[in-house]
Amino acid sequence: MSAEPTASNAKKTPLHDVHRDLGANLVDFAGYLMPLRYASETAEHQAVRTGAGLFDLSHMGEIFLDGPGAGAALDHALVGNLSPMKVGKARYTMICDPDGGVLDDLIVYRLADETWMVVANAANAATVREALVERAAGFDAAVTDRSDDYALIALQGPRSQAILEGFTGAPLAELKYYAILADKVAGIDALVARTGYTGEDGFELFVDSADAVALWRQLAGVEGVVPAGLSARDTLRLEAGMPLYGNELTAETSPFEAGLGRVVKLDKPADFVGKAALAAQAQTPVGRRLVGLVARGRRAPRKGYQVVTSDGTPCGVVTSGAPSPTLGRPIAMAYLDGGAGESGLAVDVRGRPEPVDIVDLPFYKRS
Repeated sequence: MSAEPTASNAKKTPLHDVHRDLGANLVDFAGYLMPLRYASETAEHQAVRTGAGLFDLSHMGEIFLDGPGAGAALDHALVGNLSPMKVGKARYTMICDPDGGVLDDLIVYRLADETWMVVANAANAATVREALVERAAGFDAAVTDRSDDYALIALQGPRSQAILEGFTGAPLAELKYYAILADKVAGIDALVARTGYTGEDGFELFVDSADAVALWRQLAGVEGVVPAGLSARDTLRLEAGMPLYGNELTAETSPFEAGLGRVVKLDKPADFVGKAALAAQAQTPVGRRLVGLVARGRRAPRKGYQVVTSDGTPCGVVTSGAPSPTLGRPIAMAYLDGGAGESGLAVDVRGRPEPVDIVDLPFYKRS
């Protein structure tokens, strides 16, 4: 068994030297050395909300399915109905175990009639690859992990389209949300996807690993484009109410508990792994539920903190929490037990109750 990755043996993305030269605080994340922040995580967050931020997401996994049976294999392997997707479209979906627990949440892109790209979270890429290989057996489809071949750079924020248009002739104005096209960006072959994890408009650029540094430097050279790290990415996605695997989603969590039952297509023609369990869950009242919390005070709820009733009885647990740079108040997502009320709740912050209010997710929506 290999040792747990540390700063000395964690993998480096193709942009590692760029991050180091920028003075980034590098940390081990999912087995990769990744930039946590470059200077001020709040400034990086605000840059994405008001202008444009540049992220290195090259730790993500890119797993390809090719062949005439690739769509059918994905329909069997994942909870979504993927085979009817048109070329150039993308879809958010999940891969579940036979009991309905979430193994990972994914974005699937259809690149050609018989070519699909599954983008997995870095920590789960091996699990997803192995499950896809197993579940695609018997289908006329080949599964290939090409994660090391690709670098992934995200340009996110309200200025992202205008900035990217300076580097490509691709019809970005016609590219819809959750769509993808192939074109050149700064003279580099790229897959340009209008997807993201920040709650803002933006693009994710898949390029050959050898081209990552050149593309990053071109985009980072634009006035107002701010390199952003994992800390800003986390507060941005939290404000947008987007789940994080390992926090809101786990193998012990079903899509229905997470409020994401809409991605489970029980009526699709294909049978799929986990269907029986998920069909039963769909007919059962959800016990615990994922909610948004806003603290009345200044102390931030954090992952693992207990949610308590007015008499101090535990009734839930925080999955993600942080001060919100946009709202100016601490926010959190938490799972509440089925019997938990809607008022009089607090989060136990290091032994002291911090009163909170339940709010609808997301906390933030771009205008």
